[in-house]
Amino acid sequence: MPNKIRKAVFPAAGLGTRFLPATKASPKEMLPLVDKPLIQYGVEEAVASGIESILIVTGRDKAAIENHFDISFELEQVLKERGKTEALEQVRAVAEMAKISYIRQRQALGLGHAIYQAKGFVGDEPFAVLLPDDIVDAEKSALQQLIKVYEKYNAPVIATMQVAGEAISRFGVIDAEEVELNVFKIKDFVEKPKFEDAPSDMAIVGRYIFTPEIFDALENTKPGAGGEIQVADAVRPLLDKGRPFYAVKLNGVRHDAGDKLGFLIATVEFALKRNDLGADFREYLKSLNLK
Repeated sequence: MPNKIRKAVFPAAGLGTRFLPATKASPKEMLPLVDKPLIQYGVEEAVASGIESILIVTGRDKAAIENHFDISFELEQVLKERGKTEALEQVRAVAEMAKISYIRQRQALGLGHAIYQAKGFVGDEPFAVLLPDDIVDAEKSALQQLIKVYEKYNAPVIATMQVAGEAISRFGVIDAEEVELNVFKIKDFVEKPKFEDAPSDMAIVGRYIFTPEIFDALENTKPGAGGEIQVADAVRPLLDKGRPFYAVKLNGVRHDAGDKLGFLIATVEFALKRNDLGADFREYLKSLNLK
């Protein structure tokens, strides 16, 4: 029986340049999807999947993330005095949601470098990685889907989705063989290939389960595309040595909330699902004269 996945890492040190000027002084991860920051959706997913400890890898000007998950005595006191019981409960629930630690990534050298910062936190355990701006709307969470495959095969697992046409060139892409419905054994990765060079239409999205051996691989990985430490470049030598890696085609809808259009689409979709907003918002959308 493989070790339980108890720890999760959230890389959150990026500059958020796709959302400038909004992210000039505010973390991209704190952009609200309706009324909840992007990173909170991921933390809630992790906790619901059995994660006990979380490490958020931050950078400069990311203090708002720590403040969000901390206790706010002044705010709680004001809400209590004003009798805003429901709001008070929401604020306290955020602070009590999970055991969260923080470490700073001093240089933005890519996802692989961010994951490497978690070496001391992870120790000798398997762990999950969740990218905060990848929001997956699914009946069974994306992380739970990965954990199920990890527990069956006792090997690292990566989340994927099908991407049609030229858009595949924006993703890491797997070369793999299907071993059961929606589960693939990976042969190779290609980072952002040209459409004609893509080995498949299966793109990597922001959920991973790794084992500690990834840290030695990352330590020995030289900067690749964009001068960054690429996860694919670290995984490839492990694959060459016969280490199995698996991929899951996610059951659900993935929203790229790190992209302006993706963020707007996710906002509409999540607002329509809300019991307190959905009906009125749907009527408003119907009233628009869209041409």
